[in-house]
Amino acid sequence: MQKIIACIDGSAMAQSVCDAAIWASRKLEKTVLFLHTIEKEQQHGADDLSGAIGLGASAALLEEMAALDQKRAELALQLGKNMLSAAAERAGEYGVSVVEQKQRHGDLLESLTDLEEEARLVVLGRSGEGHQGSFSALGSHVEQLIRQLHTPLLIVPKHFSTPKNFMLAYDGRDTADKAVQRIIRSDLLKGLPCHLVTVRNKVDDQMGRFERTKALLESEGFEVTARYLEGDIYDSLLGYKQQHDIDLMLIGAFAHSKIRQFFLGSNTLRMIESATKPMIVLR
Repeated sequence: MQKIIACIDGSAMAQSVCDAAIWASRKLEKTVLFLHTIEKEQQHGADDLSGAIGLGASAALLEEMAALDQKRAELALQLGKNMLSAAAERAGEYGVSVVEQKQRHGDLLESLTDLEEEARLVVLGRSGEGHQGSFSALGSHVEQLIRQLHTPLLIVPKHFSTPKNFMLAYDGRDTADKAVQRIIRSDLLKGLPCHLVTVRNKVDDQMGRFERTKALLESEGFEVTARYLEGDIYDSLLGYKQQHDIDLMLIGAFAHSKIRQFFLGSNTLRMIESATKPMIVLR
């Protein structure tokens, strides 16, 4: 059974991640798996300095450092367990009946790669624990996850509220058509007004594909507002999003060719970095 995997850490985004996962779970009727990873700290511990005894570091001090490292690891483990328990309790309060908790040592990307076959959707904060207070900074893991995972990613800012509409950035390419099919097959966005937006580009028959996509979404019961824009991709999409008070944006990830990846990847990351509302990134 596929699950909603919510990545919980000690950042200010943790509650927002929890609430977004609860919303997705209730819409999709899927289990929520709250995941907490404990990564190796990027600092010198006692083991790293064991060769420095001859340079003035006493064995007693190294033993004390080792004890502190052990205590720090124990506290990190307990803190993670507490966060997972609090998230599970909150999910239960909001009617999610099946909740799982998992704590792992190691890299978040490695953990999600191992769990990807179980995932229907991965939810994570835009800024991670290493970016406390810097909400404009893209979390160190987000770009790696976008590039390497194939599961849709729901990326949330500091605050999450139930979306009342969504915007699909459609570029007329095959990957965009696959995103439309995912929307149609999923219950996540059913019942929400759709803003279908494209910015003029060099794709063959872009306007025709755009109109056919609008008709397809309407035939599946979506209320569609379609807009064909011109200008810079990032500025046009961001301007429309702000003007129409969009609650949730869907955007494609990186293209396969290096040239297209440079341009599309750049716009995708810029949209995420500036986002004050949730975004779903599709591969």
